[in-house]
Amino acid sequence: MKKTIIALAGLLGFIIIVGGILFLIGIGKYNRMITYEERVSEKWSQVENVYQRRADLIPNLVNTVKGYADFEQQTLTDVIEARSKATSVNIDPENLNENNLQQFQNAQEGLSGALSRLMVVVERYPELKANQNFLDLQAQLEGTENRIANERRKFNEVTRFYNTYMKKFPQNIFAGIYGFEPKPYFEADTGAEEVPDVQF
Repeated sequence: MKKTIIALAGLLGFIIIVGGILFLIGIGKYNRMITYEERVSEKWSQVENVYQRRADLIPNLVNTVKGYADFEQQTLTDVIEARSKATSVNIDPENLNENNLQQFQNAQEGLSGALSRLMVVVERYPELKANQNFLDLQAQLEGTENRIANERRKFNEVTRFYNTYMKKFPQNIFAGIYGFEPKPYFEADTGAEEVPDVQF
């Protein structure tokens, strides 16, 4: 009887020790997943910031172009509507998934397309292309497009790191237990390997 009690006590002690170790490992994995998820959220905020910067340049661009009386109003209307649609798509980084990232990307691509069409029309107005305010906006827009590409790249890097970490054993078990999900990437569209031409 004594041997049985000692054996049960030993087994219980072993279970408690193993359970304690697993608990501590689980806490460490959880904290690391939170840290990596926060990095993804931070990079997402930077992506939104540079897109917002581009959206903030649009009203100044439209007002500068509007000053030319015979400029095609439909083109300006398209840019204004595309800007409105792009700024209306907001994503909480906690709910970042492929579907809402695709909606965000589609809205931003719509704005890029409207801006491209505007630039084609601007080519017909040499006096507008010589306007100093317009040239300043061109430089700011080009810089913003470069920042967008850079921030998207950084976002994809931290997302890849997060997703890779989550898929490895034993993190994949803890991720499932704690409810951590993989994050989506920005994906380039066909022909998007070229930097957008925003020449005025």
